[in-house]
Amino acid sequence: MSRAAAQAGPHDRVPHQAWSFEGPLGRFDLSAVQRGYAVYAQVCSACHGMKSMTYGDLAATGLTMEQVGRIAATQQVPGGVDAQGDPVTRAATPADHFRDPFANPAAAAAANNGVAPPDQSRLALVYPGGPDRIYAVLTGYREPPAAYRPSHAGAVYNPYASGREIAMPPPLRDGQVVYTDGTPATTAQEARDVTTFLAWVAQPHLEARHRLGAQVVLYLLFLAVLAFLLKRRLWSDVH
Repeated sequence: MSRAAAQAGPHDRVPHQAWSFEGPLGRFDLSAVQRGYAVYAQVCSACHGMKSMTYGDLAATGLTMEQVGRIAATQQVPGGVDAQGDPVTRAATPADHFRDPFANPAAAAAANNGVAPPDQSRLALVYPGGPDRIYAVLTGYREPPAAYRPSHAGAVYNPYASGREIAMPPPLRDGQVVYTDGTPATTAQEARDVTTFLAWVAQPHLEARHRLGAQVVLYLLFLAVLAFLLKRRLWSDVH
């Protein structure tokens, strides 16, 4: 059984997915990360914030700073107050954090069936089952069994969600997102790409850690070989 399946709970087992960033030599597919940001920006950001991210961080996905600046400029962020003391907004810059869709948690809950959507900055790390389960939830909506009774108004059946229900209605559908690279925007593709983006956001330095780990292993192997050769040389006269 996969770790994701074990953490998912007593309901439907979470199918394991093959991710490019898995394993000690895993690395992020930056094209998928960029598409995943498109899904987040066009769909998820309407409800979910990402407080740890600045627009400038998107440069690490392979975008140029000019492209990042254009993306940031499409967003409005708080800009202080005007001469009358009223709050105003301004176009975001690369230095700004991602815009929060709601003024506060109470407003977020009021707009989402009483449940505030979680911040997605570390979702791929803290959500039990990780990327596998995020993908399963996004693609796992189905007709509920006859015995299912929602626990509260607005609850939606999903066998991969905690308690087999979730307050979020199906967020993705075929053709919902515009991919600039021409990739067909199926529901499954959108789910895979946004999951990859969330994994990248949660661990932006993953590849650097993998490279450092590989370098340390190679260095230790070199030292082991050197120590072996030195031992043979020192003891060669004894035998």
